[in-house]
Parts: sequence; C-alpha cells; structure tokens
Amino acid sequence: MAGIAILLDLYRKNQSFCSQQSFHSSGSFSASAAAASAAATVAAGTPFASRFLFGYPKVSHCDAGAALPEDYISNIRRVSEDIIRNVKNLKEDALKYSVKEYKVELKPLYSAFELRPFAMTTLRSFLMFYLPLLEPATNVEEDDDDDFLKDTPEEQRVDLVVPFKKSVKQIVRETTVVTTRRVLERLAVIYVSQRMAWKLLKDVPKSAIRKSQRGLPTTVYFFRVSRTTFRGHLLGVVAAGLVQTGIEIYRFFARIKDSEVSDGINTTKQAKLLGKKVSGITIRCGASLIFASIGAGIGATLLRPSIGQWIGCAAGDLAGPIIVSVFIEKAFHVDL
Repeated sequence: MAGIAILLDLYRKNQSFCSQQSFHSSGSFSASAAAASAAATVAAGTPFASRFLFGYPKVSHCDAGAALPEDYISNIRRVSEDIIRNVKNLKEDALKYSVKEYKVELKPLYSAFELRPFAMTTLRSFLMFYLPLLEPATNVEEDDDDDFLKDTPEEQRVDLVVPFKKSVKQIVRETTVVTTRRVLERLAVIYVSQRMAWKLLKDVPKSAIRKSQRGLPTTVYFFRVSRTTFRGHLLGVVAAGLVQTGIEIYRFFARIKDSEVSDGINTTKQAKLLGKKVSGITIRCGASLIFASIGAGIGATLLRPSIGQWIGCAAGDLAGPIIVSVFIEKAFHVDL
C-alpha cells in the first residue's frame, strides 16, 4: 500500500511537469518509470515502525534520456542499415564462393558385358581379323587371252578357324580391360580424394563442351582440354597396360612350364625377354596417353568440341605407340 501511495503522489507531482514539457525521447519515459519502480521497491522494503525516525526515502529523478544528442536516432538507423548491408554482402559472397560438390557417378562393374558395348566389341573384333581375308589372293594382270587360259590360278582354301580364335581372344582382352578399368575406378573413389576421383571419372567430351562455352583463348582451351583428357584417359591406359603385362607374365610362366618338359629354354633369357616386353608395354602406354591428350586438344580446337575431342583422342591413342616405336627403333636400334 505504501508503494502505491508513493506512485500516486509522484504521478500528481509530475502532471504539472508533463503539461509544460513533453518527453524528449522514449528513453526519458523509461528512466522515470524505472525510478518510480525503484522508489516503490525501497518504500515497500522500509519497515513501518522506523518511518517516523527516518521518514520516507528520497528518490532523485534522472532525465538521462533528455540529454541524448539530436543525431542519436539517425546514427542508430545508419549503423543498422550498414549491418543489414554487410549481412546481405556476406550472403552473396557465400553463394558465390560456396563449396563445389563433386558428384562421382560410377558405371556398373560389368558394363563391358551389356548388350550394346559387348555387341560393338564383338563386331569390331571379327571385322579386324576377317576383313583381311576379303582381299584378293593374287593380282591378275591384263594379259592376252591365251595366257589367261593357260595360267588359271588354283583356288586356295581359306582357313576361317584361326581368325575366329583371334577374334575371341580379342573380345576377351577388351572386356577384361574395361572390367579392370571399372575396378580401378572404384579403387580411386576409395583411396583418393573426392575431387581427384571426380576428375579421373569425368566425361571428357561433355567437359570439352563446357570449356568451349567459357570463351577461353585458344591456347588456354587447348591446354585445359588436353589436361582433362590426360586425367580421364589415365585409368583406361593403366588398365590396358595391366592386362597386357598380365598376358606376358602368363606366357612367361607357360614357357617355363614347357621348358621343364623339353629342357630347351633358358630361364634367364626368358626373364630378360619378359622385362623387355614389360618395358615396351610401359613406353607404348605412356605414348598412347600423351598423344591421345595432345590429339584431343587439337581436335577440340579445330573441330567441334565433343566430336573433335573424341576423334583426336582416338587418333592419338592409335598413332602414339607406332610413332614412339619407330622413333626408338631408328634412334636406339631397339625393337619394342
């Protein structure tokens, strides 16, 4: 009750003051209210028996809000606008420099045995070994009719079993290379970083199209397409090298096994021959990778990005080992 009485007394005293001078800011009102509340609390906490000795506690009013500078509100508004602007800039920078996601898409492990790839591999292998049989066995020159009747060439029987066996071996080799590459892709995803795995498994023709749309200079575009092709073609070349090395090792042990029966083969000589063949495989695979990368860059620069990259990569892959083998044979007299 004492607190309520003090509040009413303060209210009556402040009515005349409020009629002459208005509040300068909301801070003065909050300061007066805080002072009144403090007075009520002090009065309520003073014992009733000691009030005739000490009287009512005196509370001094502080109009701190009235002493604020005139540009205080404008400064607060300006600072808040700067904070909001900085927050917007930070959001834009976060969207601009956000962390790139590297989505790695693995192909099926046995993709070489799917219908379309396996059919293409089979057709290519049979054409490789059966097309030479369609060439004429002899070239008939224009002679007189009498000579033509006298020299009738005998028909030669064509052996179709040997090309068939070679075609089957080629099919097995190519499917083994593709399957080995799929295994290497999975090992790359496990043991290397996600960014490097994404680069190794990137679709190179699509990447060449994206690079062509950035308006890069010709030399920069050539370098980047060649570098992307080098990374994307690396696992395929490594898989081919591993398969060829495995075949040579199998042949080496097969010859060693046969030598145990016939005792006609020198093991040391065969080991040196194996090392020479493995070295030749390594050199040819390296040349294939380098020339395929260069050819892809040239093809993508001169032709359309996707088709040019594919044609240049295939041409470099085919011509690289031949060029390097001929050069080494002419320069060092070494047959790879």
